[in-house]
Amino acid sequence: MADNNGPWGMDPEDFDRFAREATEGLRDMVGRFMASPGGRSAWSSMFTESGPRSRPQPETTGETGAGVWAVFVVDDDGGARVEQVYASEIEALRANQRNTDPRRKVRFLPYGIAVSALDEEERTDDE
Repeated sequence: MADNNGPWGMDPEDFDRFAREATEGLRDMVGRFMASPGGRSAWSSMFTESGPRSRPQPETTGETGAGVWAVFVVDDDGGARVEQVYASEIEALRANQRNTDPRRKVRFLPYGIAVSALDEEERTDDE
């Protein structure tokens, strides 16, 4: 008789009965969950993304990495002057690692952006 029941000793009718009972039990459990207060909102929240939905935004030049790393100095008037550009951040940081001048900085400068984007507002003596 074990020869007809397959390797697990379960005949096809036993498997069908098990699947039917499991499906009915699952259906009953989901029905009770949905009937409970807040069940529908909890169920729907499992299938939606959290947070506000937003329209997909195109990648910016900075996100795609199309640009250079600039080592620049900000003068007393707040204007930026680029000293050197590098292809990678690590190269720019290494070039600036022994810097002691707080006006000398490293920033990513996307292609197509004017160097004036690095300018800072004029500082007053109050700050």
